[in-house]
Amino acid sequence: MNFLKSLFALIGVILVAAMIYVWFTFDLGTRIAQIKQLDPKAKDVYTHMITTLLETGDIGKATVRKVRVEDGISPDDVVEALNSVATEMGIKPVGDLPLSKEVALRTGKPQPYTRVLSYCNPAIAIKMVQWSMAYGAYLPCRITLMQDKEGHYWLYTLDLDMMIHGGKKLPPDMLAYGNQVKKTIYTMMDKAAKGDF
Repeated sequence: MNFLKSLFALIGVILVAAMIYVWFTFDLGTRIAQIKQLDPKAKDVYTHMITTLLETGDIGKATVRKVRVEDGISPDDVVEALNSVATEMGIKPVGDLPLSKEVALRTGKPQPYTRVLSYCNPAIAIKMVQWSMAYGAYLPCRITLMQDKEGHYWLYTLDLDMMIHGGKKLPPDMLAYGNQVKKTIYTMMDKAAKGDF
């Protein structure tokens, strides 16, 4: 009996020592305070990202939004719908890279359809980079139209919730701009996937 008491006491001392070591080594007091300063939705953003990453092992899949294009809608119709909705929602088409066509021309080998389309609202973009230059990496907003191995078409873009809710809570004006961009890009994708002009 005394042996068990001594063993449990030793285990307790080791656990306490380990907790103290971890607390100070990783500065957990500071980290907890920093986590409390994040946007209230940051937990959901990172839970989704980490869950997807662990399930797939693919950081790309963990950081994007994708929408499948309905069967029977041609890539040209999808692009036309994207550009039409963009104009309607006040965002400009600023780039078009027909990636698969470009590579096919260079290699002489057909490629699965891949086209990268870029959009920007300059008034919002300049405000965001003035607030944080790091947002320049998100510019312009990109939507990629791709064909999978089964011949289905998909639209991909960055998960904009990470930009909006992934850090400290944005000031009200920046939050409004971020949500406006998210609504615009996601609406463009959802409508284009249905061939809705």
